[in-house]
Amino acid sequence: MSRLTLFSPCKINVFLRITGKREDGFHDLASLFHVISLGDKIKFSLSPSKSSDRLSTNVPGVPLDDRNLIIKALNLFRKKTGTDNYFWIHLDKKVPTGAGLGGGSSNAATALWAANQFSGCVAAETELQEWSGEIGSDIPFFFSHGAAYCTGRGEIVEDILKPLPFDVPLVLIKPQEACSTAEVYKRLTLDRTSKVDPLTLLEKISRSGISQDVCINDLEPPAFEVLPSLKRLKQRLIAAGRGQYDAVFMSGSGSTIVGVGSPDPPQFIYDDDEYKDVFLSEASFITRAENQWYTEVSMEAASSPMEFSGSIE
Repeated sequence: MSRLTLFSPCKINVFLRITGKREDGFHDLASLFHVISLGDKIKFSLSPSKSSDRLSTNVPGVPLDDRNLIIKALNLFRKKTGTDNYFWIHLDKKVPTGAGLGGGSSNAATALWAANQFSGCVAAETELQEWSGEIGSDIPFFFSHGAAYCTGRGEIVEDILKPLPFDVPLVLIKPQEACSTAEVYKRLTLDRTSKVDPLTLLEKISRSGISQDVCINDLEPPAFEVLPSLKRLKQRLIAAGRGQYDAVFMSGSGSTIVGVGSPDPPQFIYDDDEYKDVFLSEASFITRAENQWYTEVSMEAASSPMEFSGSIE
């Protein structure tokens, strides 16, 4: 195998409870993570070099050296397995950064998966999952089947038996401004978080699906302080939706606002100058089959998302 192209999907947090502050400075969280159909494409080719990877991308501002999680993941794989494959990688980026969608974490997981394929699968998926936690808290999630209850810093991943229905449409709206995760956590005060037991939320969702009352994100209040325009966007979406959306919430630490139940944004997003530069995308929930990576699906095919995961030459 000399080349491999893989889909690198992002995630949303259907709910995100912050349950405490840890001694290591991180926060404990409890969240329902779910992979969605918006994603990047990454092309991997074996490089003749035995000393470095080469990364290129279609968007400006993405670091191409070892600050990039793809390169970090490939370095980690070589360190853990003793393999010496180096790669040319092209990242075709569609997922915005600073969005709370875990785009970079997904890229890292996809790179680990790819490196393992090129080396004849020397590592088990469970090993890839465990190793990946060393370079980022959200990366292990992508080695689930695509729907998981995550705790700890996010690295403790339990697959949920019943993923969310693939035919539920989503709309993602992300303003130009990114939310700095560090800044959001800095403004978080635990006495302002929800007191609902996250397992109750999980149980409600598996019983009756998504509704506004279960889509709690404890990072919304601090994120709305960092970016007050985000709070207004959420409120306007709820008001203008008039029941068009089953729920409207922020994903992760922002700045993406998700509407569940319709793929269409309300008219004001098109009419109002304030929103002329927002990132807009429709999406659906997806999962992956055992021993396969995620595959790109069209909205029409959203009801059967398990096909083969990438082209091999």
